Amino acid sequence: MQKPVSDLELWLNEILAIYVSPHISIEELGQKQTTLIIAGSAQKIIIKKINSLWDINNKRPSYTINDDNLPLLGSKNIDPIFEVKDNNLYVNYDILGLAFWMLCRVEEVNVQKSLLDKHDRFPAIASHAYQNHYIERPIVDEWFYCLRNKITEIFPSVALTNHCFEMRVSHDVDEPSRYGFKSFKKLIRIMLGDLLKRKNIKGFLRAPLVKLTNFKSLSRFDEKNTFDWIMNLSEKHNLKSAFYFICGRTDPSKDSDYEVEHPAIKNLISKIHERGHEVGLHPSYNTFRNKYAIDKEKNRLINSAKSIDIDLNNMGVRMHYLRFSWLETIQHLNDCGFEYDTTIGYADMAGFRCGTCHEYPAFNPVTNTLLNIKIRPLIAMETTLVSEHYMNLGTGDKAYQKLLMLKNKCKDVGGNFTLLWHNSNLCDKDMRSLYQKILDE
Repeated sequence: MQKPVSDLELWLNEILAIYVSPHISIEELGQKQTTLIIAGSAQKIIIKKINSLWDINNKRPSYTINDDNLPLLGSKNIDPIFEVKDNNLYVNYDILGLAFWMLCRVEEVNVQKSLLDKHDRFPAIASHAYQNHYIERPIVDEWFYCLRNKITEIFPSVALTNHCFEMRVSHDVDEPSRYGFKSFKKLIRIMLGDLLKRKNIKGFLRAPLVKLTNFKSLSRFDEKNTFDWIMNLSEKHNLKSAFYFICGRTDPSKDSDYEVEHPAIKNLISKIHERGHEVGLHPSYNTFRNKYAIDKEKNRLINSAKSIDIDLNNMGVRMHYLRFSWLETIQHLNDCGFEYDTTIGYADMAGFRCGTCHEYPAFNPVTNTLLNIKIRPLIAMETTLVSEHYMNLGTGDKAYQKLLMLKNKCKDVGGNFTLLWHNSNLCDKDMRSLYQKILDE
């Protein structure tokens, strides 16, 4: 009688299909090695197992660099990496263990609170990748590409998964209007600030006009109404923009001041949908540990869209402020029925938090459960690069070169360059120029 296939084996088979080939699968997960079989062939791939990479309590595996300049987590230098014996391929490094440790974010499971930042986020500077200088490398992808190349050499008849580079642009709708949804008290404060502090006479005069014309649709006079410009640029580059809307106010000082049922917001959602772009949820600040609050906000967005005959039952999500508690948040998002999450990137540093730029299925390493939700890693957010609180690269060539380097890293492995750029940060001409430049490249 054939033994039942565990969720871990199912997950690893999905990972192999995504990164290597759908014709290669797990035969046995042993204590010392993992054996892979090739469909229609007696030949096998035997991968050495490094048990420390499968230990969810191992937050800091050993680290070295091998002769091919590939990061080795949990192992010393290996020579050779690949060997052929009896027509089988032996892999002397645990590529699947590396994938498990990185993709399941093992170092973030039950992380010490003292390591978190003021928003309860796991920061890049606390990560193994930052401390060992591989945060700007998609190391999971790089290792699987080494395996792919060897398979092509040894087993040329095996069809590999085709990888095509794709750019994914998205926009968190934190502030769709500078003036339109402000209370009159806040509006007066902004106007006085424009006049007395910022010496912005145009803003002072524009504010009441925007407020009075912001009912059925966002005012065309509002500087933060950049949505048509964003969609025009995306369509020029054959891209689909994703816009994530806030539908709650769990912290009034950090959440947005618009209501998703407002006619102007519904008009915006309708326009986004009609033009073939995507609408998703941006759960409010204090929801990342509260499944019921997330689900309530999701239903609110669904119902608002339904009132204008738009079906949003299959939607993506990104948490506000990139707040994410591993594994709690991903389990909540899975249970709420989201198709994918695209929060998993660092707020303080651009790079490869999961070691990959490919979308992949989530797995809970504590309950050993394959989840339905997909993880779409976030590679870069504009605030991360330009803010003086984070990388402080400005809006000029330094930021552009960093974005270009990351984009090229994604191209090298046929992955997705997932870029977050807030609509409210595209009023400034330098920010627009930087955004256009990286899309043009």
